[in-house]
Amino acid sequence: MQNTNFSDNPYLQSRQSLDKNASEDISEKIIAVILFACALVSVLTTFGIVVIIFQEAFGFFQEVSFAEFFLDTKWTPLFADRHFGVWPLIAGTFLTTAIAMVVAIPLGLCSAIYLSEYAQPKVAAILRPAVELLAGIPTVVYGYFALLFITPLLRNFVTLEIFNALSAGLMMGVMITPTVGSISLDAIRAVPRSLREGAYALGITKLESIFKVVLPAALSGIIASIILGISRAVGETMTVLIAAGQQPKLTINFAESVETMTAYMAQISGGDSPRGSLNFQTLYAVGALLFLITLALNIGSYWIANRFKEKYE
Repeated sequence: MQNTNFSDNPYLQSRQSLDKNASEDISEKIIAVILFACALVSVLTTFGIVVIIFQEAFGFFQEVSFAEFFLDTKWTPLFADRHFGVWPLIAGTFLTTAIAMVVAIPLGLCSAIYLSEYAQPKVAAILRPAVELLAGIPTVVYGYFALLFITPLLRNFVTLEIFNALSAGLMMGVMITPTVGSISLDAIRAVPRSLREGAYALGITKLESIFKVVLPAALSGIIASIILGISRAVGETMTVLIAAGQQPKLTINFAESVETMTAYMAQISGGDSPRGSLNFQTLYAVGALLFLITLALNIGSYWIANRFKEKYE
């Protein structure tokens, strides 16, 4: 009696292949649905946050005019003599941010250049995680370090208030350095090796090739990292809350105590202002303005990055 080998049957092999393909199609569809659901949750969460912020901010502007909010130079919503001029908070925010970027841009960019162009692979493999580790330190630690160590140290050389913008800005700069450095490093490493070799073939030095060839080619990513660092500094809360103080002043004096937008929001959210009150709604008015500022920075980063990318392609 002749044995039948079903594994050699073309019909069965074709059927098995179809069943396998159908199973793979179902698995891919399930994965696609899961990924879409995750993306949808993120979008809906963002949309919900925006709706709630602007809904409460709309209630605030029913009682406080835009002129009073944007043209007044005093911010005293919790005092008996109320003023709702937001400029002191904006000034404090951008003062600490400017100090932070003065620190973060040169440190981050120089570290990116060294790790990409000069460091040995083994050294770079150790130093890059060490630099990025700074981003993992809790911001409250940076705040207390600025208050208890940096401020007393600086007061030996310059006259500073106990709470001041300089100490907070310096610590924020150190905290933002990994953001600027990491993205700039990726942008520099993405520059084709052929551009460097072509520069060397023309007889220029390595340092000249970095500043005249590599950095211009990576400029879109570098600018994006800087603007992202600015957004990170604008949105920082704990460091400025602890080290910069809570005195809203329209000043550019880094030696004085200032209050940032995020510090005020943290102050109100931890206070006794009842929900629905005007004091509580100031939280959302400032939050809406902060959202618009960071949104403008992100849009600007995207636009600048694309413009320079098209220029150098």
